[in-house]
Amino acid sequence: MFPWVYGFEWNAANVIFLGIFFGVVIVILSTLTVAVLRSRKTLRARATHAIRWETDFEDLPEVARVCRHEMDGHFQHRTCEHGFECGECETHRRIVAGDSGTPAATRGWEADGASRIGSGGRPERYYHRGHTWVQPEADGTMTIGLDDFATRLIGPGPVAVLPKVGYRLHVNGRAWKFTKGGATVRVRSPIAGEILAVGGRAQGWYLKMQPVNGLEDLRPLLRGTEMRPWLGREMERLQQVLGPQGVGVRLTDGGGLVDDVTQYCKGAHWDVVCGEMLLEP
Repeated sequence: MFPWVYGFEWNAANVIFLGIFFGVVIVILSTLTVAVLRSRKTLRARATHAIRWETDFEDLPEVARVCRHEMDGHFQHRTCEHGFECGECETHRRIVAGDSGTPAATRGWEADGASRIGSGGRPERYYHRGHTWVQPEADGTMTIGLDDFATRLIGPGPVAVLPKVGYRLHVNGRAWKFTKGGATVRVRSPIAGEILAVGGRAQGWYLKMQPVNGLEDLRPLLRGTEMRPWLGREMERLQQVLGPQGVGVRLTDGGGLVDDVTQYCKGAHWDVVCGEMLLEP
């Protein structure tokens, strides 16, 4: 059937066959070429870390992807589809512009859940869903820390492994990690920027950074009245992650979250629990 095969003849049937065959080959090669070129263009336009976060975000359970406007009462149920990038969401833009209607009534779990761990937020700080916070400084730099919820979840024992000064972090990329007994828990960066200094638990902060996007990266972060319903939901999520051993009083000590959650929960794996709650499953 091919010209290089012995006995081939140039007749109508063979010509039709060759036309179809090489047409299919050309289509396949063209498709592969276009796919490769598009992939290269995508990788150049969007950093690898953003693509990785997009994949990780899709793997998160629905309860961890709750829209911020479900927590503020605008919706009874809504899941974020934009990787917490509110600037990409038309619904968010309408709500910010005031064209969203009247928020729904506050649900009981918001007050009940958050009351057990306090408000958890300070007005000068912005909070990432992975339980880090950002505090803008007067000189234009930003300080990054771990919120009280995550600090108690991590516990007092693990060692913080921090990046070097000069290293550049990306939004939702890995900022630093904690290690304990061979296990590792990674913490996501709430903003993009270059590291100017490193601290630790004793200092009350972990990184000081020069942001590359100014205040732009702060827009998707939570603050103010969003904190109580979010932390209430996080308490519920933590209890689901821990299972029956984490219900009720075992998570609390005098009304607040205990200093080391997994220490009081038999069978809970420190790295698994922390990974789930810090959006690094």
